[in-house]
Amino acid sequence: MSDNRHAVALDGRVALVTGAGSGIGRACARTLAESGAKVHVVDVDRAAAEQTAAEVGGWAHVVDLADPAAVDALPGVVDVLVNNAGFQHVAALADFPPETFSRMQQVMVTAPFLLTRKVLPHMCARRWGRIVHISSVHGLRASPFKAGYVAAKHGLEGLSKVVALEAAEHGVTSNCVNPGYVDTPLVRDQIAGQAAANGIDESEVVERVLLQRAALKRLIDPRRVAALVRWLCGDHAAHVTGASVPMDGGWTAA
Repeated sequence: MSDNRHAVALDGRVALVTGAGSGIGRACARTLAESGAKVHVVDVDRAAAEQTAAEVGGWAHVVDLADPAAVDALPGVVDVLVNNAGFQHVAALADFPPETFSRMQQVMVTAPFLLTRKVLPHMCARRWGRIVHISSVHGLRASPFKAGYVAAKHGLEGLSKVVALEAAEHGVTSNCVNPGYVDTPLVRDQIAGQAAANGIDESEVVERVLLQRAALKRLIDPRRVAALVRWLCGDHAAHVTGASVPMDGGWTAA
């Protein structure tokens, strides 16, 4: 699955990946390290952060991204920023806890804003930088019962575009990657919950519930998302900025 590391050379670059203890974030940390980057691994789970950091030869940072002071303590000398961390909560609007909604915006919009603001001076000074936001098909489309997640991902899309416009003259790009359902612990938890609630097999949940609107009826391997992130970090992608790149099995084509 791994591509040739020389396709995108990141030797001498420093990357920071949030939510890098598992799922897409871990795949991104591994893939960027394979391309030569030294990686700051950020996660709220200490064991997961330390495990990933040990695997990639990077640095572990245990951080609650809902805490602005903790975010501010993260390093700013970064050439590649991957804003990946997030979480899901499913409930009707009338039952959606306001505190959960607020925390989702803090983790998935405010923290990326603060981190982007922190790393931009270094990137602009070097006239090279890559900021990749792991958005979602839900940054482009809505689903019921996901007010917090959909609102956060739409906010992240707007942030990415503003960064792209402000940073373009300094050689810094900002883009969103928009996967559909990826085979991660977060999604597996949703599948198990839906199966239990509806009394059906987990495979039926994947095809009939999660991927109903997608042409490809299978979950995405996190390594494929990481490969797209790496592609966006290449010099060949210098003119790709302010974009939202769907990786959704045809969901947004329908």
